[in-house]
Amino acid sequence: MIAKTADGQQPELRGKNLLARYQQVRSETEALAAGLSDADATVQSMPDASPTKWHLAHTSWFFETVILQAFHSEFQPFNPRYNYLFNSYYESVGDRQPRPKRGLLTRPSLQDVMAYRGHVDSHMEVILAGQARPELAQLVELGFAHEQQHQELLLTDILHLFAQNPLKPAFRDPGPLAYDASQSLATGYKVFEGGILDFGALGETFSFDCETPRHPQLVHPFALAVAPITAREWAEFIDDGGYDNPLLWLSDGWTKRLVEGWNAPLYWEKRDGKWWSMTLRGMQPVDMDAPVCHVSYFEADAYATWAGKRLPSEFELELAATDQPIVGNFADTGRLRPAPVRAVAGGGLSGLYGDVWEWTASSFAPYHGFKAPAGVIGEYNGKFMSGQQVLRGGSCATPAGHMRPTYRNFWHPSTRWQFTGLRLAEDR
Repeated sequence: MIAKTADGQQPELRGKNLLARYQQVRSETEALAAGLSDADATVQSMPDASPTKWHLAHTSWFFETVILQAFHSEFQPFNPRYNYLFNSYYESVGDRQPRPKRGLLTRPSLQDVMAYRGHVDSHMEVILAGQARPELAQLVELGFAHEQQHQELLLTDILHLFAQNPLKPAFRDPGPLAYDASQSLATGYKVFEGGILDFGALGETFSFDCETPRHPQLVHPFALAVAPITAREWAEFIDDGGYDNPLLWLSDGWTKRLVEGWNAPLYWEKRDGKWWSMTLRGMQPVDMDAPVCHVSYFEADAYATWAGKRLPSEFELELAATDQPIVGNFADTGRLRPAPVRAVAGGGLSGLYGDVWEWTASSFAPYHGFKAPAGVIGEYNGKFMSGQQVLRGGSCATPAGHMRPTYRNFWHPSTRWQFTGLRLAEDR
């Protein structure tokens, strides 16, 4: 899942550099969990979410199972029974605690889980103290990316948990969230000529297996909105009866909307005629100029139909993002919610990275020539290439440095608890 440079090695992954990155990623996860009680970290709010304690342990389990047991001859597991508790979906590794019942793991305690992390860290630091062999470096880099994915999941899962509490507790200080209002909002469309173009990872730096192989793809001429759809625009969809018109919806989406009672994005509620939303900083007025978030693919597709547009394909978004700097409102800004997307000089694209994951019209399917790697890591992405939609661009909960133009996130089309939004496209 990681390519070699011209000399056959990874200079940035050698010795102390690799160790420093390991320590940084691990400490960032623990910083997110700081301040949570054992109860906060144990409860599971729904089957699709996982407790913070489980995220802390599972990411350690990954390094233990995939790396330490293969590369550290003297390594002894912290507790052999943890393999059952903290395996996620790796069938080749063995049985596991059922996903919907992770919240029943009141033991081990949060303190015990942190001791487990320390045990894994101490042994990882031993094998990373010297120059890492290429095959080890590849797996460690995968471990970094895996843990960063769980950092985002930790945030989205704790938000969903706190949203179930009538007290609506704040994960972080709910103080004012100021932003620069001196620039106008980004509006309009940018035209792309399309063509037969190459897509996918180049193979020069880390990428997930599902981003490869690089391959040609026909893209017809299209226009892409320069910014994601805002909460204000979404409110117009609500006011116009968008949630009540079955002609706008895909059949599965309409059924889901009826069963779940959807009438607004997840976490939205009306207070004295104005929309409020649960956020990681507690209940806040909806920022109407910020990208709408916590909407499913089904909702996004219905909105696009209502607007007379369509959702872009993943290749259209990759083409648009390829030459753009990877900067945006990621988790490191500390905002932890989308911010208004401002216009850039020359009417260029805004907000392609950060703020909200953008739904695409593309199913999560293998690229031509894709083959899952051998062994346990072959279960990482390939077996999920069914019934999922691709999202692009990252969100306000995505760790900085985790994103690239070829990154393919994927979720079931009914998913709402992630920071998911949309951008429109049209044929030209």
